[in-house]
Amino acid sequence: MLGRVVSVVAVLLAAILAGHSLLPELGGVTPVLESVLPWLGVAIVPLVALAAVARSRGAVIASLAPALVWGVMFGPGVLRQPPGGTADFTVATLNVGVANELSGEAVQAAAEGRDVVAAQELTPGGPAARQLNRIYPYRFQVGTVGLWSKYRLDGAKRVDVGLGWARALRAVVKAEKGDVTVYVMHLASARPGETSFRDKTLKEAGEVIGKDKSRRLVLLGDLNTATTDRNRGHLVPPLRDAQEEAGQGFGFTWPSGFPITRPDHILYRGMTATLADVREAAGSDHRAAVADLRF
Repeated sequence: MLGRVVSVVAVLLAAILAGHSLLPELGGVTPVLESVLPWLGVAIVPLVALAAVARSRGAVIASLAPALVWGVMFGPGVLRQPPGGTADFTVATLNVGVANELSGEAVQAAAEGRDVVAAQELTPGGPAARQLNRIYPYRFQVGTVGLWSKYRLDGAKRVDVGLGWARALRAVVKAEKGDVTVYVMHLASARPGETSFRDKTLKEAGEVIGKDKSRRLVLLGDLNTATTDRNRGHLVPPLRDAQEEAGQGFGFTWPSGFPITRPDHILYRGMTATLADVREAAGSDHRAAVADLRF
């Protein structure tokens, strides 16, 4: 009996992993499940153990099916080595947290000498903004999102992504080796049963990016969508994901104490990612995402 139960659960787990994009949204529950999809692999270990206890060869074989599916889906990312090499443009994005309790040292560590830094959940005049103002000569802030740069910013403006209030911006960074159009966005939140508004802002963001003809473009921010979320397809492709191209592992950024998903992203086109990583930012409930890009 135990062997049969293990076999059924194992086959079901393998099917969910492999076919998650085919499942109905179930009122927004499935996209949230997709946000933590890699963690379903944790269930494989007890399944194998129970199959061994049941002394059922069929159950053991069945319990290895989700392990195989998980390995095919996520193994390359876990084993990937960053390509490395020279970088022409370095970026970071950080949701500083609604409490805005980051110290100057934490902001400095997250920025880590990057050419540009995007921040979300900013309090006007708060500690994160003040510290970034000390580090960077050029800045532009719209509501609770902002962009800081070593290089001059041209054409900085607010962007509408369907939120009903300003929480996105666009600016052209006059980098040393050429212009880069940078967007900073903080999209609507996604919770079980409450993803429709987030999905709307993702679609709007995709339409905004799709209309932009800039040769080099970077989207930084808390997009409230995980790498494995079906709705990320509004942005990737046509954009590429720095973590998927040049990062090792999953690059989880939230919650900061024990990250289980990655709502914070660095997406780009017209360049090559040479490195992607995550940095701690004491005082925020997110970790910072960073990337090096080559023209």
